[in-house]
Order: sequence, then C-alpha cells, then structure tokens
Amino acid sequence: MSKYNIQVFTGDYLGSGTSNRIYINLIGKIGSSGQHWIKTLTGLWAGSEQLISVHCKSDIGDLLLVELEAKPVALGLIDDDWFCSKIIVTTPEGVSKLFPCYCWMSSNKRLSLREAVAKLGTKDTAPELLAHRQDNLKRRRQDFRWGIYAEGLPHIVNAESPTELPPVVRFSFTKEKEFLFTLGAAFKELKLGTEFNNKDRWNNIGELSSLLSEKKKTTTTKYVEKNWMRDDFFGYQFLNGLNPTMIKRCSELPENFPVTNDMVKSSLPEKSTLEMEIEKGNIFLCDYKRLNGLQGNEIDERKQYLSAPLCLLFSTPENKLMPIAIQLDQKPGARSPIFLPSDNEKDWLLAKIFVRGAEFNEHELNFHLLRTHLLGEVFTMAVLRNLPSCHPLFKLLVPHVRYNLQINIMARNLLVSPDGVFSQYTAIGNKPMTEFLKRAASSLTYSSLCLPDNIRERGVEKIPNYYYRDDGLDLWNIIYSFVHGVLSFYYNDEDVQKDKELQAWIDEIVENCFQEKSKTGFPQSFVTVEELSKFVTMVIFTVSAQHAAVNNGQFDFGAWMPNFPSSLQCPPPIRKGDTTDDTILKTLPDVSTTLNIMAVVYLLSRESSDRYPLGYFPEALFREDTPLDLIAKFQEDLRVLDKKIEKRNKKLDLPYTYLSPKNVDNSIAI
Repeated sequence: MSKYNIQVFTGDYLGSGTSNRIYINLIGKIGSSGQHWIKTLTGLWAGSEQLISVHCKSDIGDLLLVELEAKPVALGLIDDDWFCSKIIVTTPEGVSKLFPCYCWMSSNKRLSLREAVAKLGTKDTAPELLAHRQDNLKRRRQDFRWGIYAEGLPHIVNAESPTELPPVVRFSFTKEKEFLFTLGAAFKELKLGTEFNNKDRWNNIGELSSLLSEKKKTTTTKYVEKNWMRDDFFGYQFLNGLNPTMIKRCSELPENFPVTNDMVKSSLPEKSTLEMEIEKGNIFLCDYKRLNGLQGNEIDERKQYLSAPLCLLFSTPENKLMPIAIQLDQKPGARSPIFLPSDNEKDWLLAKIFVRGAEFNEHELNFHLLRTHLLGEVFTMAVLRNLPSCHPLFKLLVPHVRYNLQINIMARNLLVSPDGVFSQYTAIGNKPMTEFLKRAASSLTYSSLCLPDNIRERGVEKIPNYYYRDDGLDLWNIIYSFVHGVLSFYYNDEDVQKDKELQAWIDEIVENCFQEKSKTGFPQSFVTVEELSKFVTMVIFTVSAQHAAVNNGQFDFGAWMPNFPSSLQCPPPIRKGDTTDDTILKTLPDVSTTLNIMAVVYLLSRESSDRYPLGYFPEALFREDTPLDLIAKFQEDLRVLDKKIEKRNKKLDLPYTYLSPKNVDNSIAI
C-alpha cells in the first residue's frame, strides 16, 4: 500500500473557506487513488493549511493530475464555494509536487489540476495531460466569449455585468466592498458639500481653491493650483503629466499651422530663428486633429464646445519646455488666429485652457481608455482563451490580467455608457466619443506601444527633464530582461515556431484588435524568442507601467479644474483682444460639472487595499528553479530602480513618482 501525504491550502480571501465536503482523487499514469474526503477536525477555513494522507492499494504510477470535487454536506443546503490556492502532494518516494489552483469551486463541480512544472504543448506526451490541456481551454472558451463594443474598436468580453464573469476573474470581497464607494461617498469624503447639482458658473477662480480641504490636497494638487497658469508648467505636463506620450519633435511645420518666425521671435534666443531651432531639434508639436469636426455635447441643455488645437513648443537653453504658438482650429484663417505668449495675457491663458480641454479628451479616451484598458482586455481574453494553465506564457502573464475584465465592464456601465459620466459631464458626450475612439483606434500601431520605438518615432530621445521617458525605459528594460530570461528557459526559436497555442494567442489578439491588420505593424506570428520577448514585454508594460503613468495622477493634475477641464461652455475665440476674466469664467465648466468630475478622478486615483504591485507574485505558479531565480532578480531590479528614482526626486520641486515600481500595479485593477 502506497501512502501520499497531501497539504491542502485554502485562500486567505474573506469567504474562501467552505462547509462543503471536498474530495480528492490522485490520478497517475497507470491508475488512480479513487475519491477521498478531505476530512479535518477544524475544516477548510480561510487561510488554513490542512494535512491528510491518502493510501493507495495499488501503484498508480507517475502522478499526473489531482482531481477535486465539492459536494454539499446535505441536500438542500446553500452552496458554499471554496477557494483552493494550491495542493502539495508528497509521493511515497518522498518527492514533493506542487499543484496550483487559485480558483473557486462550487458544489457538484470537478476540477483537475496538473503539476506546476510549465510545459509547452509540443513537450507534453502523456494522453491524460494532452486531454487536460484541451479540456482546460474548452472550459475557458465557454466561460469567456468575445463581444462587440462598437464597430472599429477592440473587441470586449461578452458580459454586461461583473456578475456574469466567472468568480476566478472577479474582484475579491475587499475590492468589491471598496467599489461600493460611490460618487456620493466621494463627495462626502472630499467634503464637497451639496453643490453637485448646482448648474451655476463660478464667480471667480478663488472659489475653486476652497473646494478641497487641505488634508485631501496632494503635494501635486497644491503645486498645480499654484502654477497652472505658468508657461513652463504648461509645457512640463506634456512630458511628465497625465499624457506624456503625445508630444513629438517637429521637423517641419504642418501646412495648416502657418507659424512665422516673426510671430515667435520673442520666444526664441537672440539671433535664432524658428527654422534654426527646428533644425536643432528644439521645436515640438502637439496636434489634436482627432477631435476635428466633432460636435460638442449638451450638459443640462447648454451647448458645450470642443476644439482641435495645434500647440508648438520650444525646448529652451534653460531646459524648459515652453509653448510658443497655439492655433485652436485645424483650419487656419482670419477666424482662427495663432495665439502667442506675447499676446494679451488673458487671450493667451484662454488659448492654453482650450488646449488643456483637448488634452482631457485625448488623455482619457485615447491614451487611457483605448491604449491601456481596451487593449488590456484583448490581451486578457486571448490569454484566458488560448493558453492552458500549464503553459509557461500563461503563468508569466496571468498576474497581469487580474481584475481587468471587471474594471472594464464597470467603466463601460458607469463612465462611458449613454447615461454615464462622459455623457453627463464632458464636452465630447457619447456619440462623438465613439467616433473619436474609432479615429484613435485606426492610428494604433505596434511601435507606438513599444516604448523604445515610440520614443524614437516621436523624436524625443534628447529632450531634457523627461522623467516619464527615463523611468519608463528603465522599467521596460527590467521587464524585458525578466521576460526574455523566462521565455528562453522554455523556448528556442524552433519551439516558438511550432507552438500552436502561442499562434492561436497572437491570432486572437490581432483579429480582435484591428480591422486593417497589415497597417498596424503588429506581428501576426513569431519566429524567434527575441520577437516573442519584445511582444510580451509590450503587453506587461501596457497593463502595468503605462497604465500607472496615465491613471495614477488623475486627481493630482485634474482636481484643479482649470488645468484639466472636462468641458468648455463657450466656443474657441475667433479673434484676439476680447478675453476678460469674465470670458474665462463663462468658458470653464459649471459648478456641478466641476465637482462631479473631481469626484470621479478622485475615485479613479484611489489606491486599493488589495493591490498587487509590479513584481509581486503571491500565487505559486512556477516550480522550476530558473524562473523562481528570475523572479527574485526581477524584484531586486525593481527595488534598485525605486531607490534610483527616489534619489532623483529629492532634487525636484515636483517629484515624478508614477513609474516608481512600488507605485505601479501588476495589472489594470482601477
């Protein structure tokens, strides 16, 4: 008779334990143990580790699978789901084998687990294990089906409510409880009073200063409030603000932006010209052409306005990025003047406010929603549908898909639905928003998502004080080193080319992301380990670092409304010299819009109590020494980068912290 010692681990989430009876069956190459009740004195409670022994009357051969089944204690009792984290089996020969689970089990369901050793499909030979791979994917493809968000946009999970998702990808109880924190609760916590239905305009800018208590103001919100009108801070935000990947080097002025040397002469060094500075690589451009022609929303039956500005910036010898010309329409002409720093101070300020209003839409919809959340959803779905749990790429990527599906469903229901926040409190509203997203999606390219390529394409390699670039490249390289190390352990180039599950994964990503695949530059297959490593690095960087860069500072930069207006109530000015303080106040969002957007960016910037920072892998998915050693090195590299960034930030008036690894989540969880 053979004796197997079995350790049963229950998850430590609230509610992970169960009163159901759990049965275990050890399946070997030539036989099985039969079902044995995991009978313990104390039960399977949250966070528990239970030890049992199973005696097999005959040899079962090499242990291949562990099968679990849950049964209610008695008929008619309420089903009591169980969260099993892992099973460790010690064989009669003294060999310890880890079987990861990390999912929920309901009664009268069976779950088969295989050992943690990662295997490519081409390396699996046992019929039982090959069948397990296929069954694993069959179940997941039934659980996770593709749906359509809108024509021309990346596809989404076919679920209208988080309750339609399998429990394994839903929020923990702790996270669920935090998300019961509504806009109303945010108003209360921010002490915004009862003005959220006040449709009046602001009487003066000073009223905004008293909105937030000092306790709720961050270091950055205070800095923004004090410096938002300064040209150097306006320029700084293109590098290190909420949207640091739109600015590009201007090698030639667009035909529809006829800036002359005389216009900007006073903004350039003595004896220099615009042409000379363009040649030196010191002139940069932000072009909001995707907003061109879109009609503004109505808020409380009041017309709102969008603009599609062009903004020219100069990198000065003092290492500051300064705006030197702004045109608020894509079509130049007498009714579309080019505003300059030398103009009337209020004309110039209003022009910058319209740029910041355009920035709100580009940031929130293109660089935040589309390029992190929606792409992350495609990556998540492709992982779950095409990579079995034993696949090394699944083990590598699954920590980076945590909560993405649920947070995106909630965003579609609460933020970008026909009656959501964008419809009620932004100038772009609902229908123009969808059109804008389609325009943005049509410009998606592989190189724009790979930070080193993106930096080169935009020509911003040398612009000074670009902390997003510096920290982002450091993070990219650390992630790539980790990814390449892990993948090289399991793959050679021939393995990459023969992996049908890998090919199915990239096929689904491309098929569900893009309408015109050939124009995106996205790989449609992989030939080398290096190609695969770069793509996987892009996936992880997008859902971790890039999301942190565009999400975590929303309250910091958006709480002071004039710096990040969600809507503007007057059309762009068509001539100079007319702007007054009253003009600016009439243009800015009303009280209700201001307060509601402030509450939203506060909610979206809050840190969760159950967040998993980059490099934190609480689930024991890998078993081999090499990937475990690489994880340890990855974590150490991230700690070193944290210290490097912290040291630099001590010298800055406004520290850049969004890409400090300790502030970056593993996945899109907010």
